[in-house]
Amino acid sequence: MILSLYRGLTELGAPLLSLYLNRRLARGKEDAARFPERLGQPSLPRPEGRLVWLHAASVGESLSVLPLIERLTAERGLSVLITTGTVTSARLMAERLPAGALHQYIPVDRRAYVARFLDHWRPDLALWAESELWPNMLAEARARRLPMVLIQGRMSAKSFRNWRRAPSFAAEMLSSFALCLGQTPEDAARLRELGAREADCVGNLKHAAPPLPAEEGALAEVRRLLGGRPVWLAASTHDGEEALAARVHRRLAARHPGLLTVVVPRHPQRGPRIAEDLAAQGHAVALRSSGAAVEAGTEVYLADTLGELGLFYRAVKLVFVGKSLGASGGQNPLEPARLGCAVLFGPNMGNFAPAVKLLLDRGAACQVADEAALAEALDRLLADPTQAAEMGERGREAGLAEAGALDALLARLSPWLDGLEEKAVHAGT
Repeated sequence: MILSLYRGLTELGAPLLSLYLNRRLARGKEDAARFPERLGQPSLPRPEGRLVWLHAASVGESLSVLPLIERLTAERGLSVLITTGTVTSARLMAERLPAGALHQYIPVDRRAYVARFLDHWRPDLALWAESELWPNMLAEARARRLPMVLIQGRMSAKSFRNWRRAPSFAAEMLSSFALCLGQTPEDAARLRELGAREADCVGNLKHAAPPLPAEEGALAEVRRLLGGRPVWLAASTHDGEEALAARVHRRLAARHPGLLTVVVPRHPQRGPRIAEDLAAQGHAVALRSSGAAVEAGTEVYLADTLGELGLFYRAVKLVFVGKSLGASGGQNPLEPARLGCAVLFGPNMGNFAPAVKLLLDRGAACQVADEAALAEALDRLLADPTQAAEMGERGREAGLAEAGALDALLARLSPWLDGLEEKAVHAGT
């Protein structure tokens, strides 16, 4: 019933969908050069042979599945199509996808668009990461008897309560998957209760991901820019957190002469506006995208560049993880932890609850309640580098705790992957 209603609304609401997409395009949230992909029109030919399609909504999900893509292409010899929905994730995939893998934008969930997409790509296996489930896409894939597996499935307590209000719809959506693999045993249990045919947990790929990359020459240059000053990093910040970081800097500057605050905004395109706002508030800001030098009087180094967090996590070992004070949900705290950083974050880390628990249980992170508590924790760690280094080492060890998750995932996927290889052999005989 709900699926039929949804399908009807997406058909009748086509003009509203077009208006919505055009507004996103005008705001730079859609890729103008590749916009037809959002309508299911491919910009690349389908590769020959067996194709695995992997959908990951945005940056975090797509980065977490890169090691899986590398194993599928290198060890299994499969072609991989990854779809995402954001401009930033597309840019990162263009930089980091291995040979044998390609990226397209996920089409908007209207039957004509998704049918066009599936008819062109004809995937042999679909892997859906985390929790972005599109009803029309799932229904069209079921109609084509496409095998599907949900990996990294995430089902928060709030989402679980919402899905339980429509149990038959939830069961219909989840029954599309031959197997649902949750990020945690709790996620798997909730998926099972909502109607998943088979649900399990083999670990979390975000815990098992390799360290973010960094180019050695760029790292040496950043270290030269920092000049041995006391420094802390506000990473993946969202609106409001940059001003917060600058205020914290002012609180600490007198106690830590020469202090430098490095800010890496989650959305780099916001950089120039952030710099203007901070400068208007009296802060001395250097903007990385403009090539500005870090001078003796620079207070905030604003690194508004894409894909350089691995660089700054190596250069700055005291890190506050954003989207946890001024916004909610958090960002992945294991990324700085596995590079040996002392990690701090606010109370709003619901999207990464298992990682938060892992780090706090190991004494590898500090959770702060508000701006004042953040300043106090930074003050303590800046004054005691040994304590900060010990936290960082515990974080590095914690980041390796689920290193076997990728192998476990591939083992669970082996019935479908082996089947693809057998089909390829038969096709060639």
